[in-house]
Amino acid sequence: MKNFDTRTYNISDFIEWSDNGLLELSPDFQRRSVWTEKAKSYLVDTILRCKPIPKILITQNLQGAKNVRVVVDGQQRLRTILGFYNGDFKISRVHNKDFGGRTFDELPEEVQNEFLKYELGVDILFDLPYEDILDIFARINSYTVKLKPQEILNARYVGYFKQIVFGYGLKYVKYYIDGSVLTRANVTRMAEAELTADLFVALIDTVRTNKGIENYYKKYEEEEDSLPEAAQMFDKTMSYIGSIYPPLELANTNWKRPQLFYTLFTSIAHCLYGLNGLNKDSRIKINEKSIGKLRVILDEISLKFDEYTEDKDAEIPTGYKDFINYSRRGTTDTAARTSRANFLCKKIQNSLSE
Repeated sequence: MKNFDTRTYNISDFIEWSDNGLLELSPDFQRRSVWTEKAKSYLVDTILRCKPIPKILITQNLQGAKNVRVVVDGQQRLRTILGFYNGDFKISRVHNKDFGGRTFDELPEEVQNEFLKYELGVDILFDLPYEDILDIFARINSYTVKLKPQEILNARYVGYFKQIVFGYGLKYVKYYIDGSVLTRANVTRMAEAELTADLFVALIDTVRTNKGIENYYKKYEEEEDSLPEAAQMFDKTMSYIGSIYPPLELANTNWKRPQLFYTLFTSIAHCLYGLNGLNKDSRIKINEKSIGKLRVILDEISLKFDEYTEDKDAEIPTGYKDFINYSRRGTTDTAARTSRANFLCKKIQNSLSE
């Protein structure tokens, strides 16, 4: 027999219940509130942007003449919502440039009204014994899939680096998928954010291993520093790559391989801006007139890659040998990444200098 129902309630309903003592946020089995102020701001920004958040699970019991609602799952979300309404914290400028630094009372009246009218999805449990509620809470928290490193970073940080990586990952996710750099399956586990973070590190710091990526989430948690400039560099680099290889054409080359796409991106960015960690002597400046020649040299390298890897007896020239070896093993090590990019930059330099 079904003993729950699904409904929607406005935030204003929860505020009214809380004010009247009809909402219990701290039952014995609930986790304690551990969210940082930045995490709270991120949830509020999600609501202000009218994007959905996970459902709340409550039990509803008649106590005397009053219906009391006890939160089974979602108390941190509700504490955040009620806390913002009560002026306990401000929206961070990291998340919302328009309303950053404001409390609820400082928002425009129409924005306050939209916040109060925001609908929360709720599953209501009816007249269940305490033991059954404990069982449901345990079951909810048993379905959690083990998080991948990128998903952990996404959950742990909410600052400037996370925001730009998340935003630019979404901006270029269609290119990544259509170009076969990533699959839809691994995008569901935030592979687009992982790749984008790796590329941003090359722009703001140096071409290096992807180990220690969390340091950049920490460094740019509170301050954005050079991230806006890096974002412009990212856009221009992707614009060049998109001009050289529309996504479906990229998918027919070896540059779709994630390790080689990283090489393609960092090499083009080095030609445009000069990246730390790569040879300055092998850099040649490019412009939009270079697109055709860049396509020729990139196609040639992709074909040579197939030729030398498919024929075990083929005699591989020295430069290509290192490039291929570093494309097969230790692909994300600093030495492999810099070697591949320096090789490609030199090829580009030689081609454009002719």
